[in-house]
Amino acid sequence: MKGKHLGELEEIVLLVVANLYDNAYGVAIRNDLMEQCNRKVSISTVHNVLQRLQEKGYLDSRYSESTPERGGKRKLLFTVNRAGQAVLEESRQMREALWQGIPNVAFKKS
Repeated sequence: MKGKHLGELEEIVLLVVANLYDNAYGVAIRNDLMEQCNRKVSISTVHNVLQRLQEKGYLDSRYSESTPERGGKRKLLFTVNRAGQAVLEESRQMREALWQGIPNVAFKKS
């Protein structure tokens, strides 16, 4: 484990989990990544990222009730906890500070 820092995909997955709130499970997260972020990732990649985020202490999970539509299977639902919210806020503040520090001339065409 590389510590508590977020990689780009980890940050995006945390944001998607927060956006999906009480409906954040593997397939829904993957679908949202494709629709909202134009990112094609496998379901196993999503599960690996979710596991890493739980190990880092940024996500909580629980099982939903079983449903006939899923053949009696339950969904593993994820929510961003306080530590996850804090790391997202830190990341946002860092990015905003970096953007604010860019001189106006940095993006001007010659």
